[in-house]
Amino acid sequence: MDLSLIIMQLLSGIALGAVLVITALGLTIVFGMLGVVNFAHGALFMIGAYAGLYLASLTGSFWWGLLLAPILIGAFGMLIEFVLIRRLYGRSIDDPLLLTFGLSYVLVEGVRIVFGSDGIPFPTPPQLIGVLDLGIGFFPRYRLFVIALVAVVLLVLWLMLEKTRVGLIVRAGARDPTIMQVLGVDIGRVWLAIFGLGVALAALGGVLAGPMRSVNPEMGSLVLAEAFVVTVIGGLGSIVGAVVAGLMVGISISLVALFAPEMATIVMFALMAVVLLIRPQGLFGVKGRTA
Repeated sequence: MDLSLIIMQLLSGIALGAVLVITALGLTIVFGMLGVVNFAHGALFMIGAYAGLYLASLTGSFWWGLLLAPILIGAFGMLIEFVLIRRLYGRSIDDPLLLTFGLSYVLVEGVRIVFGSDGIPFPTPPQLIGVLDLGIGFFPRYRLFVIALVAVVLLVLWLMLEKTRVGLIVRAGARDPTIMQVLGVDIGRVWLAIFGLGVALAALGGVLAGPMRSVNPEMGSLVLAEAFVVTVIGGLGSIVGAVVAGLMVGISISLVALFAPEMATIVMFALMAVVLLIRPQGLFGVKGRTA
């Protein structure tokens, strides 16, 4: 088999992994810092895709959709946290899981009522249509853009969490909210911002995935499963784990699709099983916090 074909498939896997990384990262941040398993994450990913498509159609620009959809859906996520999730802090982990599970059905059915059940194509922005000659083969410009944008977002997120006062407050609040309250920090605002950030990342993943697949009410279901697999492989609550596992899963799916297409869907579950057998807490997880 031609080496250039394998390299192109590897790049496709990185592009797929980039979308998984940005989506799973939102799930990981919310669980790692709030202890909330957000089962509506896939539905919010889907709503992000619809919001991006609608805003792009309304403004005539994909770039406005890409910018505004995560902001608006992130704000919607903050409303969900304030009205629904906040009442469940300190209770069993099952309570927010069941609430968000029910919420996901409400969101999916609401979108189906408004937009219908059929898939809607999400046009690729004109500037990114076509392929780029990499010297060893041709690769879609849009997928290269996705890889580059996700890399930039990850860098900004890391700098914010690790190098700023805001990041210090967020990390300290996740570890010991009581101490932060004693020090005069409004921990409620911290939790609100964290949940909004997690939802905004899901929406960003939805917008980026839109031009690579049709937008439909069920698109979040598979993404939710993939995001959970990535989160479990990387380690619950581990940001680095989400990045590494997302790329692992994306590349695995892409390469297996090249050699055995019928196995592409299940390879991520096989990978998760192997990781859990060897390291139950995930690749970068902490002992005592297992799947």
